[in-house]
Amino acid sequence: MKLSVVIITLNEEKNIGRCLQSVKEVADEIVVVDSFSTDKTEDICKGFATKFIKHKFEDYVSQKQFAVEQCSFDYVLSIDADEALDETLKQEILNIKSIPTNNNSHNLADAYAFRRITNYCGERWIKHCGWYPDWLVRLFNKNKGTFQGIYIHEKVNLPESSKIVRLSGHLLHYSYYTINDHIEQIRKFTDLTALSYVKRKKTISLAGVMIRPFWTFIREYILQLGFLDGYSGWKICKMSAFATFIKYVKVRELQKHNSNSEN
Repeated sequence: MKLSVVIITLNEEKNIGRCLQSVKEVADEIVVVDSFSTDKTEDICKGFATKFIKHKFEDYVSQKQFAVEQCSFDYVLSIDADEALDETLKQEILNIKSIPTNNNSHNLADAYAFRRITNYCGERWIKHCGWYPDWLVRLFNKNKGTFQGIYIHEKVNLPESSKIVRLSGHLLHYSYYTINDHIEQIRKFTDLTALSYVKRKKTISLAGVMIRPFWTFIREYILQLGFLDGYSGWKICKMSAFATFIKYVKVRELQKHNSNSEN
């Protein structure tokens, strides 16, 4: 099996080298779709003999699907710039690539899922808070699966009859370097999530704005055992509650603006 590795980037000079280093052994082709970075991302990528394509970013779903469509091979591994394969996962992928296919892919699954584990601000690997185990389909046959979603939280969509195999290795996620990075992502992601809510005509009540952030904290810190992740877990759950509040306020503001525009 030949494998294309695909990555979307924007100013990822801090992360992209680690990501590329982790996939170079499994990749027969590395495709990077970049949203016109202004740092050293392009130079680092070209040092790994990547196919480097510049493409305007509209949203995560369309950008990732565009990237998949640039791949030469049927099987695609989609990985983010702030992620890397651990050694177990790397070996599992190499084992999959060595499976005899007898000129067809019947011996291969349609897709492979693996757990993502997140490192928070260099403090610790998070094992709770609803962040783990984070099962993701990231290795798939592009003729069977496509990225779908509305603006954000993109997922590989596959037919119900698809064969999906779970692997034991981990995708290592280096999420943020500082608390400011987390705050900035909340700002960006809540903008896109609010737009997706409005597009789907989901309404948020005033009671929801007041209650749901509190419930988010209780769910993640107590029910999902975030307290076992220590101070990092407490920060994550508080930030998650804050993100819920901001998201719902933005939804209501957008809906109010749209209603006033119609009138």
